Amino acid sequence: MNSQVITDVSQITLEWINSVLFDDNSTLTTRVEDFAMPAAGYAYAASGSDNSHNAIIQLKYQSETLESLPKSLFLKICAGENNLFGNSEVNYYIRDYINLANRPIPACYQAQYDEKTRQYHILMEDLSVSHRSNRKVQPTLAYGCAVAQSLALLHAHFWGTEKLQSLNASIPHKTEIERYVAQAQLGLVPMLEELKAEIDSSWKSVLIDVFQYHPAKMSDRTVDSSGFTLIHGDLNPGNILSPLNANGKTYLIDRQPFDWSLTTWLGVSDLAYMIVHWWETDLRRQWEIPILNEYHTSLISNGISGYSWEQLINDYQLCVVQSIYVATQWCASAEGRRHMKWLWFQQLQKSIVAFFDWQCFELWA
Repeated sequence: MNSQVITDVSQITLEWINSVLFDDNSTLTTRVEDFAMPAAGYAYAASGSDNSHNAIIQLKYQSETLESLPKSLFLKICAGENNLFGNSEVNYYIRDYINLANRPIPACYQAQYDEKTRQYHILMEDLSVSHRSNRKVQPTLAYGCAVAQSLALLHAHFWGTEKLQSLNASIPHKTEIERYVAQAQLGLVPMLEELKAEIDSSWKSVLIDVFQYHPAKMSDRTVDSSGFTLIHGDLNPGNILSPLNANGKTYLIDRQPFDWSLTTWLGVSDLAYMIVHWWETDLRRQWEIPILNEYHTSLISNGISGYSWEQLINDYQLCVVQSIYVATQWCASAEGRRHMKWLWFQQLQKSIVAFFDWQCFELWA
């Protein structure tokens, strides 16, 4: 069972827990003698979503435990009928950054992925006592800078063509960019129809121009490899765990790209994703430059050279436009267009304002 994908919490047994925590060569005499899975919610993660469900496993040992042994574990199960994701999240926890010191990723005790069914589980440290997610929490400059520092550490680890090749990854080709944009473009006409009485005509022109001109600018940018890395791709507030103690580490969780997502791209795109369509516009305007500066400084401290501040700003301007794709993609399905309008319309409004703030039309003027 140790190599089996857990698809339901009913499959969790004492034998399985002990086999995960203590291998055959372990010299520790203690073992887990009992466990419990409380039904209460968690401080930093919802009990589930359309794509996964979670459980906290509280552990009781036979004897006094060492500090190195966890008192509880967090189990994430992705085993629904519609398994949308590949093995990226499993690799995120157990492969990609395993040799990176002080990585801003929860410790993982086990992860299993089934190639045939695309089901998987991840058993990791439980951070609910020390951290919270940022859902419904107003961001601060300190929070943004902490995320920038964590991102710079991850991005520097796979910065540039040579390091990406160690993962058999590469800077995306034109066809990959076109596939990524095409998924969002499916929602353009339905979005315009939905909003025909709610938006200014100038916004309609922006949306049409973005899909006509921006993809080529993305392709043009790939000629220069500087700035490209393995990205997270979905730094929404729920995927960022902030410490309850101000001096603690900020963790980044849940890397789950779709098959059409860009998994390698400009590192600064992760910051644009976090800030542009999730933060209120006045906070973005006030803090995005200091946060970008923190990111640039952190890249340098992590050994990155040859990536100028001017280039970073140009790249951020290019990536600001991608927030429009995020909003438009929701409208690719009738269900998303109707039931998620409360979210994507806010994202669109913030993205269009950022588009004008950053004069993104200059990219193809």
